[in-house]
Amino acid sequence: MKKYEYISPRDYIGDILIKEAEKNNKIVVIDSDLASSVTTHKFQKKFPERFFEMGIAEQNSLGVTAGLATEGFVPFYVNFAIFGTGTVWTQLRQSCYANLNIKIIGTHSGMDNGSDGASHHALEDIALTRVLPNLKVFNPLDLEDLKGAIKRAVEIKGPIYIRVARDVVPVIHEKEIDFNEGNSEMLFNEGNDYLLIFEGTAAKQAIEGFELLKEKGYKNKLLNIRSIKPVDKKVVLKEAEGMKGILTIENHTINGGLGGLISEIVGESVVRIPLRRIGVQDKFTESGKTEVVKEKYGLSGKSIVEIIETF
Repeated sequence: MKKYEYISPRDYIGDILIKEAEKNNKIVVIDSDLASSVTTHKFQKKFPERFFEMGIAEQNSLGVTAGLATEGFVPFYVNFAIFGTGTVWTQLRQSCYANLNIKIIGTHSGMDNGSDGASHHALEDIALTRVLPNLKVFNPLDLEDLKGAIKRAVEIKGPIYIRVARDVVPVIHEKEIDFNEGNSEMLFNEGNDYLLIFEGTAAKQAIEGFELLKEKGYKNKLLNIRSIKPVDKKVVLKEAEGMKGILTIENHTINGGLGGLISEIVGESVVRIPLRRIGVQDKFTESGKTEVVKEKYGLSGKSIVEIIETF
C-alpha cells in the first residue's frame, strides 16, 4: 500500500487565519472557550484586539458573529462542529436568512472527537447545514485544501461553513490549490469498476479502502467531494456512467449527509446505477479511541473492501 504523510488539518486553523488576517484587517475571530482545542489561541496571541472570547455561550457567540458581520467585519466563529452548527442552529438559520457575511469553521467532525464523549460527536452537521439557503458548505481534505477553502471563504460575501478534520488525514496536496465552490476532485482514476465518493474528514479510510481494493485487482475511481454545497453534480453523473456501482464514504450519519446528497443527484437523473453508503447507520455512537470508534461504526478501509466485494 502506498505510504502517505498524515496530519490533522485542525492543528493549522489558527496559523491560516493569521495569514489571512495579515492581508485583511476586517477578519476577526469569535471563540466559545475552546481556543486551544481549535488552535485559534494562536490568533488570539497575534491579534488580541481582533479576538472575542464569549465563553461557553454558543448561541450568544453566533449572535455576536452576526452582529460583527453587519458592521462590516469578516467574522470567523470557530468551534467543535456539533456546537458550531447544532447548538446554534436557530441563530445560524436567521443569519443565513439575512445572508450575512459570517464564516463558521467546525472541527472535531463526525467521530473525530473520539474519547472526549459521544455527545460531542458531530454526526449531523452536514445534514443541518446543507438544508439552509444561502449557506455554502466546504469539506476540505488536507492542509492545502483547508488553506484554499478559508481563502475562498474570505473572498465570498455570504455565509460559509467549513468542516475540518481533527483526526489525521493523508497529505495529498503539496502546493496551495485553487479552491472553488462547486468543484470536486478526481484523486485517482484506475478504471470502470466502482466509483468511490468521499468527503474530506473520511479521507484516510477512503484512500485506505481504495488502495486495498487496488491490491485485489479492482480498477476503481476515487472522487473527493470538497464542496458539499454547491455540489459538482455534472462530474458525479459523468463519472458514474459505465461504472458497476457507487459507494459513498462519510464521517457522518448516512441520513442527510454525503450519501444522501449523492443519492438525490443520481435519483433525479437518467443514470441507473446501484449505490451503497458507508457512514453511521442511524444510531448514536460511543466514546472511545477515534480509530476504534470509527471502525466499530463501519468507517474503515476494511469495511470499504467488504462492501465492494458483496456489492
